[in-house]
Amino acid sequence: MTKSGLTAIFIMISFFNSMTAHATEHHSGHGGSMGGSSSGGACIKPRLAKLLPAHLSTVAPEAEFSFLAFNIQKPEQIAVTVKTIPVDVTTEYKEPFFIVKGKLPSSLKNTAARINVKVSAKSSQCELENGWLVKISDR
Repeated sequence: MTKSGLTAIFIMISFFNSMTAHATEHHSGHGGSMGGSSSGGACIKPRLAKLLPAHLSTVAPEAEFSFLAFNIQKPEQIAVTVKTIPVDVTTEYKEPFFIVKGKLPSSLKNTAARINVKVSAKSSQCELENGWLVKISDR
């Protein structure tokens, strides 16, 4: 084989190697797993929607609240507090989300309070902490 033929083959091999490296670089972190697998794949961050009652609404003591939680694998990942008081919640799975419902603590009257939702995960990039404020009347 001639010197120019070997050079052409070498250039083609180098080109294909650089294309493979470029594709690997741009597709890293896009593992086939969603939701944070134990193999270290990427996750989709949890999201809350339809927070009820609405932000800054005035509600009665012990009023019910609810929200939708997306990109959650199991309800045990969800923890809710109101003014740092842990609140028991019920969950119902309606693909692709959980409906989460709870009740404001009876001890809270004539005050403002944040309904705080924390979603835990194996990776801190996959966790969420969010919430909203309500005004609780005296009766």
